[in-house]
This record gives sequence, structure tokens and C-alpha cells, in this order.
Amino acid sequence: MTKGRSIRAIAAALEGGNRSSVEIVEECIAAAERTNPWLRSFVTIVADHALAQAGKADARRRAGRVLGRLDGIPYAAKDIFETLGIRTTGGSRVLENNVPDRSAAAIRMLDAAGAALIGKTNLHEFAFGATGENRWTGTVVNPHDKTRLAGGSSSGSAAAVAAGIVPFALGTDTGGSVRVPAALCGTAGYKPSYGLISLDGVIPFCWSLDHAGVLATSVEDLELVARQIAKLPPATRPGAAPRVAFVAGCEDNCEASVRDAFLAAKAHMRRSRATFGAIELPDQSEARTVSLTIQLAEALAFHGPNLARARDQFGADMRRALVLGHFLPAESYVQCMRVLGTYRRAFAQTMQTFDVLLTPTCPITAPQVGTVDVDIAGKTIPIDNALTMFTSFFNLVGAPAIVLPVPPRSGGLPVSVQVVGAPGSDAQLFEVALMLESVCKDSRS
Repeated sequence: MTKGRSIRAIAAALEGGNRSSVEIVEECIAAAERTNPWLRSFVTIVADHALAQAGKADARRRAGRVLGRLDGIPYAAKDIFETLGIRTTGGSRVLENNVPDRSAAAIRMLDAAGAALIGKTNLHEFAFGATGENRWTGTVVNPHDKTRLAGGSSSGSAAAVAAGIVPFALGTDTGGSVRVPAALCGTAGYKPSYGLISLDGVIPFCWSLDHAGVLATSVEDLELVARQIAKLPPATRPGAAPRVAFVAGCEDNCEASVRDAFLAAKAHMRRSRATFGAIELPDQSEARTVSLTIQLAEALAFHGPNLARARDQFGADMRRALVLGHFLPAESYVQCMRVLGTYRRAFAQTMQTFDVLLTPTCPITAPQVGTVDVDIAGKTIPIDNALTMFTSFFNLVGAPAIVLPVPPRSGGLPVSVQVVGAPGSDAQLFEVALMLESVCKDSRS
């Protein structure tokens, strides 16, 4: 297994001649097969494909033609990224026999970098849901506690990284679907600025809000992968002390361990010369309605033909969502898209005097499998709404966001914070997140 080892550590072992890519990939495949009966992180494991890619990487290394830091590194991809000749189901019985004749752009870029795909990871059906529950492929559980959820919709990708099966995995994020499972499983996660990572060849859920993303063992590894599959723009203020925004009182809506982690992250950043200022986000009283209206309308536009031919093969929650989409008037969709533009302009204006915004990622730690509602600050909230409380708005504005674990004071389930930048500030966001990761590590020593 690759548990506890970063991309850089694996690359160093390959460069030093201590290990071969084939050996490492074999260990990853064995770990995936050994854990899948209970973890359920994979829909499909592609051992022959992965070993063939690893063998080619080893041959290149022997010939002195290494393609880069990802050459021979194993990874996994959410089963919503199309893969040439490899089944791509979207986590749904509707596409259980779907074998694409091409690969998604991100997969092709990783192929060109020499990375070895070991399998396609489990997910909430067609990426609609924050819990990762799936009646057909099985619900992914949390590697830290198998009675708890891994989060969704990129549940299998987060669990595979957290369990040490692979050092990184691809996911998608429409309202928090990379960041929520990263937070619950204790990994790092990256949602880029809208459109920065190509969605070509990714089964869509909502074109206007979908983002491709990455989960990895660290922010450092996230950046390595992001630089391969996205052209990160240069940072605008390299090396300067970050100007950090926060929303006053946001931590009051969190359980104690999450609140403590958020306040600890603020303290770490302050000791690293960061300056802070409180902001108010654009009025979000209708943000969830805006997001859901756009999601349901666009999901129906894509899945309508599938609904017509295979209605009973959809899971109940996905089927209900598509039925609701039928009842949305066109006017509602248009008005919500107009609100989207208002949000984006207001957020850009708000962030003009700050480099990043710091928030908790989720207000709660990983909930028990089967949880329907949770109590937060005296209010009972549906589990999906709770898990995406601090994430979904940033899909509406197309802002980049990175989440990273913060060591809890007394052990227990993972806790996480989120740093958000203005759209297009991804490179600068990585600088701040790397600094925060560094000071969090220092605080443990």
C-alpha cells in the first residue's frame, strides 16, 4: 500500500531505483481488492491496464526517458470520467455496460504524463448527492470508521486516497463533491476556478456548476497533479503575507471539533504574518434554491433520454430529482441564471481587498451511515444541506477552493478547513494553502 506516502515520496523511490512502478502498482491493486468488500471505494479495478502502463513507465525510466514526476505513479478516477475501453457507469445501473470509445481530457493528460490508472471509483449516482450512498454500487464508508459515511459525491476517490490505496484521485464537484469527502476522510481536495480543468469527456450533471477536481494526500500533491491537467495562471502577489477574509461567526454553526480546527487554522495563519478582516458574502438567502433549480433543470436536459428509456434503473433519489426537473418553469431557470451572474459580480467585488477566504469545510465530522438529518446550532437540517453548507456557494461563483485537514486536538474523526480565492487566482490560492499546510504540520511537532 502507499499509505502515508506522497507522490513525491513514491517518485523519489522510483528515481532512486529502490522500487519499480510495477511493484508499486501491484501493491495498490492488492490493496484495492483487499479493502473493496467493506470500503467499496471502486466500481471497477483495471489490473491489466494499470500493470501495462506501469511496465511502460519502468521501461522509460530504464531508457532515461522519464516523462515527469507523475510517470509511473498510480491513481484512480471517479467513475464519471470516460475511459477508453474501460467501463464508465456514472455509478448508475443505467450505464452499467457503457464502455466509451475515448477518454476524458484529464485522463488523456495523465496518460501523457505516464500515470497508471488502477481503477474507477465509486460515487453517488451521477454525482447527485453529498453522502456517497448508492443502492447499486454500494455505499462507500469512511476509512477512519466503517460505520460512518465517506461523503460524496466523489466518495470512492476520497476513500481510496485516505485508505492509502492511491496517492491521488480525480473527482468532480458541483456543490462540494470533491471538498466534502476530502474533509470527512481527512485528505486534501482541490476544486479549481470554473473551467480551468477540462470537463470534456466527463458525464455531466450540471454544466453551469460542474468542476473537475483532485483529491490527494497533501496540498503539495494537489498542485503537482493540477499543473499537469490545468494551466495554472501565475500568482499575482508571490511571497507576500496573505490577506485573509473570514465570515464573522461562521464557526458558531459547527460542532466543537470543527470549530476548534477553524480557530486553530486562523491562529496558525496569524502567526505566519497573515492579516485578517471580516466580510459579508452576497445575500445567500436564496442560494440553495438557485443552485438546486439550475442543477435539476440541466440534469434533466442531459438525462431526459435515459429517463425515457430506463426510468426504473435510476436510484430513487436521482429519479425524484429528474421528475422535479419536469415541473420547473423555464422562467425559473432563466431567473436563477441571472442571479448567478449577480453572485459572481458581488463576490469578485468582495474579494478585491483579500487574497483568500478561510472557512470550515463541513460543519460536522463524518456522520453515521443512514443519517437523514443533523442538528446544527439548534436547527434540524437535511444531511446534504449540512454537508454542503460552506461549499456550494463557491460553485455558484466559480471560485477556486482547496480543503486540507487540520490535526484535531484530541484525535478522533478528521476535521478540515477551506481556503477560497477569487476566480482565476488558483496559483495564489495554492501558495496560501501550502503555507497553511506547512504551519499545521509544524504545530504537530
